[in-house]
Amino acid sequence: MKYVFKITIIGDGAVGKTTLIKKYTQGEFQEDYISTIGAQFSINEQKINGDEIKLFFWDLAGQDEFKVFRSSFYENSKAAIIVYSLERNDMGIESLKNVMKWYDEMKQYCEDIPIIIFANKADLVDDTEIDGGSFKELSAKENYLGVFRTSAKTGNGVKNAFKAIIEKLYTSHKGL
Repeated sequence: MKYVFKITIIGDGAVGKTTLIKKYTQGEFQEDYISTIGAQFSINEQKINGDEIKLFFWDLAGQDEFKVFRSSFYENSKAAIIVYSLERNDMGIESLKNVMKWYDEMKQYCEDIPIIIFANKADLVDDTEIDGGSFKELSAKENYLGVFRTSAKTGNGVKNAFKAIIEKLYTSHKGL
């Protein structure tokens, strides 16, 4: 069988959405920040239990000036990844506060699809600075598939986080 899934990646600007996709699909890390204009997409193909899986990752610009364009990019999404930064600065704190904003925006345009959260830039904070309770609180709030700590730079957690959402899509569509 062949499956095709569109996964939309959303979150504030500069949280690492594009670098996470590049790390997962190409194994590369881009050091310089380049703002996404509107949206861009990447394709990844893999096999699960002999079935062909084609993934379209839609990376949406997080800046408010692109909000008017985002609604059309949500169409036909089968899953969503909300990314925020673990950094202990204004941008990181604001990106965590905005997780619910992104969730609400996604739900406004999409049916009931699985949503997962990537807490990115784990390499920039000490493990003792990360509040595990906030992960549990986030997961319980809206029944997210999970909250995964990731680092696009080191690759830690990236494969497992993407694998979780891809396997959820695969198992939920396998019997259809």
